[in-house]
Amino acid sequence: MKYLDCVEVIVEKERYAKDGVHKGMQGVIWDENKKDGCWLVYFTQCGEKEDIGDICIKEEDLKEIPVMHAIINEQIKAKFENSEK
Repeated sequence: MKYLDCVEVIVEKERYAKDGVHKGMQGVIWDENKKDGCWLVYFTQCGEKEDIGDICIKEEDLKEIPVMHAIINEQIKAKFENSEK
């Protein structure tokens, strides 16, 4: 993996979830260097919606994808928000 690669989170972990990132969400590697086995990954939503943010994700918890789709992040986020109600 490298800077600006598109990736998908392949595991559900509490430490990612507390930052609003869940299994299946897609993002972009946002730093040129991996640190302690982790990549800084930036997660967005569509249009004017607030971005989910950037967090460090372990490399083994990611898979490379050809292109990211922010709509997937919105759908996953909505599922978790609805399940908390």
